[in-house]
Amino acid sequence: MINLIKDSLWKQFGASIDMLGNAIELLPEQQWNTNRRFFYLSFHTIVFLDYYLTFPPKDFSPVLPFTIDDKWEEVEGAVDDLVPRKNYPKKELLDYLHACREKCFTLIASLNEEKVNERWIDESGRMNYSIVEILLYNMRHVQHHAAQLNMMLRQEINDAPKWVARAKDS
Repeated sequence: MINLIKDSLWKQFGASIDMLGNAIELLPEQQWNTNRRFFYLSFHTIVFLDYYLTFPPKDFSPVLPFTIDDKWEEVEGAVDDLVPRKNYPKKELLDYLHACREKCFTLIASLNEEKVNERWIDESGRMNYSIVEILLYNMRHVQHHAAQLNMMLRQEINDAPKWVARAKDS
């Protein structure tokens, strides 16, 4: 039973990550540095994908540095208080996403009866989830923002990536 759950979880979570990557790839290169909202949303989604895949979360160390800025609402296009230190090139974000995809695959592949009972608890203690629940939470977060990026692409370039039914091979 655990193998069926792991296989299904990976195919759907991996598909969500692939949809995010497809949306980022589709934005024309000349718009990458001018469409601040698209960049921030992409960055936000990837950083939190990585964070929610980190066990324990206190060990989180992002590949692309950011600062916590309490004046984030004044930063054009910012999504939350997590503000990147610079406007990272699209390739750097896609490389980070690829690393997170591998991290996700490895985590799901390592699940067993004992590990599924472990808890993911943030430093504040407000988020306290089983590994399976934080994986589902994370997948929903990725899919939510991938859909927002697809909507932005439709509005700006009248195009969006196709639906990904299952993850491509890792």
